[in-house]
Amino acid sequence: MLTKSTQYAIRALVYIQLQNDEQKRPGLAEIATEIEAPEAYTAKIMQILTKHKLLSSVKGRGGGFFFSGKEPGLSLYKVVEVMEGDSCFTSCAFGLSTCSNGKPCPLHDKYGPIKEAFLKLAQEETIQSLARKIEEGNAVINLL
Repeated sequence: MLTKSTQYAIRALVYIQLQNDEQKRPGLAEIATEIEAPEAYTAKIMQILTKHKLLSSVKGRGGGFFFSGKEPGLSLYKVVEVMEGDSCFTSCAFGLSTCSNGKPCPLHDKYGPIKEAFLKLAQEETIQSLARKIEEGNAVINLL
């Protein structure tokens, strides 16, 4: 449902939050290793995330990626919107441009509730809430 880039972005942001909770600022190589993604690909993703001000970075010794702490929880919706737009929340599963209740595609009745549930989940869950699940031992970020 989500692109690989968006999946990596979410994993990277959760990892950064976990490290920030320990007063650490992870660097690019560390993030790429922890989210099991190629470093060059991770660099492009981090560039997008910082460009859209979803997080901050400092170069050099003692630098790395971090949340400023001034913003409220970062919703999954915002991350998905930055990485791939809102089409995964609004588009037709069949790829039709005019899919609606009046002119439904063959998947409309079954896919509509799934799309609505995913939208609700993305609006309610935050990077911080996902990090808390890991900190509490109820989830993992990687299988290393």
